[in-house]
Amino acid sequence: MTRKIDIFDTTLRDGEQSPGASMNTEEKLVIARQLLRLNVDVIEAGFPISSPGDFESVRRISELAGDAAVVCALTRAVDKDIDSAADALKFAKRPRIHTGIGVSPSHMRDKLRITEDECIERAVHAVSYAKKYVEDVQFYAEDAGRSDFAFLARVIEAVIKAGATVVNIPDTTGYSLPEDFGARIKYLMDNVAGIDDVTVSVHCHNDLGMATALSLAGVRNGATQIECTINGLGERAGNTAMEEVVMAMRMHGEELDAHTDINTREFIKASRLVSSITGMNVQANKAIVGANAFAHSSGIHQDGVLKKRDTYEIIDPAEVGVGQSQIVLTARSGHAALKHRLEELGYEYEGEELDRLYTAFLDVADKKKEVYDEDLEALVNERDREECAIYTLEGVQVSCGFPLKPTATVTLRGPEGDVRTVCDWGAGPIDAVYKAIDQIVQVDNDLSEFAVNAVTRGIDALGEVTVRVKAAGGEVYVGRGADGDIIVSSAKAYLNALNRLLAEKR
Repeated sequence: MTRKIDIFDTTLRDGEQSPGASMNTEEKLVIARQLLRLNVDVIEAGFPISSPGDFESVRRISELAGDAAVVCALTRAVDKDIDSAADALKFAKRPRIHTGIGVSPSHMRDKLRITEDECIERAVHAVSYAKKYVEDVQFYAEDAGRSDFAFLARVIEAVIKAGATVVNIPDTTGYSLPEDFGARIKYLMDNVAGIDDVTVSVHCHNDLGMATALSLAGVRNGATQIECTINGLGERAGNTAMEEVVMAMRMHGEELDAHTDINTREFIKASRLVSSITGMNVQANKAIVGANAFAHSSGIHQDGVLKKRDTYEIIDPAEVGVGQSQIVLTARSGHAALKHRLEELGYEYEGEELDRLYTAFLDVADKKKEVYDEDLEALVNERDREECAIYTLEGVQVSCGFPLKPTATVTLRGPEGDVRTVCDWGAGPIDAVYKAIDQIVQVDNDLSEFAVNAVTRGIDALGEVTVRVKAAGGEVYVGRGADGDIIVSSAKAYLNALNRLLAEKR
């Protein structure tokens, strides 16, 4: 059986410190409920001394969590901070005070202006003071990633003797390389008396884009708790992303000798919830929870995924709450992807029919970033209209604008295969197109309705035009046309209505 790795979520504390991501108490409670659904082991609910709002958040989350999770409150190595944290945690069934101090030369020299011995003295005092209130005390060695190995070991050994139950080794600035951070954890495991009797935690930042790798290096070398946030939210470039480390351990559990008890099917819901509340959008290519995490647009990839999902997907999307892979139709998509999507829409095309539709699809895809289901519906309908047409549109070109007179040149192929081109002018470009068509398709009619709708979203959406024409006898015929160019759509729609009228007369 692999080691159980505790997941310590700090979305509500370190995550909230991300500029622009602050949350009020009610919003924190909503996220806390989702964290409980995820089955996290520890919720760091806030920094009680920092504000009345943070104090209230810790107090209410303590009541909410019950026995389901440890509720943790952050402090500095200051007595009044610890007093405040203890007060905020008084209703928690599983309280933890998280206290600590900077241990790197930079922090001791420039921020705290203390000696190494004074640092250890303060650390021991803070842990001992917190133990008066709670049994579960976590100590953080701030900026441990840039600290001296031997001095860090002295600090950790001292706080363990003082009663710390969890020791947190943060790479506060995201400075370390994974192998170096792993070596730091191993050094502590090999050189600190009593470390096997406590939980060793890692808290890594993403300043160099390696927070997930750093945390996993820590686990590989003995850490049994990872501190992380939903979506990797946090100071500067963020923290370790919970969804990434958890799924990495699921993929490589045996190799890392590690597993978690996280309910991974709640990841997408959690990601969207945190994004919605904080206003911090998730980048499309974000691992696990990004919009493109399970999307495929390359024809080669699409063909492989359709034949066997794990050809290009190491994670079943359902495991993280996505539901299924997404085949994104673009100009890079192949026949297999188009055929698959058409079948999902209820259309079955093979051989030459599929080839013809694929050619039309590529024409649209070259003009758009993505081809949607509605675009395919319009393409299929357009092909059906063309196959039963008496006259087909071969080309249309317009010239208009102030102070020009709107003119249109239209080329149609007739029922005998003959091609004719005419030019006409009108009150506007579409009026000019319709007059040119009337010169070729000589049938009495009256245009009674003209409407334009965007088939899909975006500035590059296909435009579908619907027209109604009334024949000399009073019969009404509806015509539709779709194209990325609204003038072409209008010509196709009018021609479709006239073809229907002519078909009835035959």
